[in-house]
Amino acid sequence: MYHEKKMSSSRRHHLKSLILSIGAKWIQQEKKEAEAAKRDYLAETCGRPGLGGDQTALMETCRKLNALIEKVDEERYDLSVKVGKADKEIEDLKIKVIDLAGVKKPALKKVRMSADAMLKALLGSKHTVNMELRANLKQVKKEVKEEPAEAVGDWRKNIEDKADRKKMFESS
Repeated sequence: MYHEKKMSSSRRHHLKSLILSIGAKWIQQEKKEAEAAKRDYLAETCGRPGLGGDQTALMETCRKLNALIEKVDEERYDLSVKVGKADKEIEDLKIKVIDLAGVKKPALKKVRMSADAMLKALLGSKHTVNMELRANLKQVKKEVKEEPAEAVGDWRKNIEDKADRKKMFESS
């Protein structure tokens, strides 16, 4: 059965340094290849400038170069304007996406509050809760509780009356 052993730190460090050195060599090689490709492309497209000739030929060459430079500058400006418009359109679309998605509201939490805290929240912190108001609330609660108690008494009284009637019928 094959068991994996933990690699020692010196071995791991050695392997890491080997990998890094190989990577560095590859990067240097890529740079050399890119430089050679650039030289080949320039030699192919530009060629050697003709240094010989009279002044009028050199002036004509300079005019051609200036015309090419102006054309390239115009194209660069046009492209930069297009990129700017595209960037603005992207920003507008991002804003539309945010508007369409809407803002997520956080989940509401249940909070236990006292009556004083609720009234302060409703009326504002300037208003204080009157003790009379609280007393009135307690009186209303007591009155509500008293009514069922009377109803219970009436119910019992009715049963007693019915029991008396039953006795009357049984005795006769």
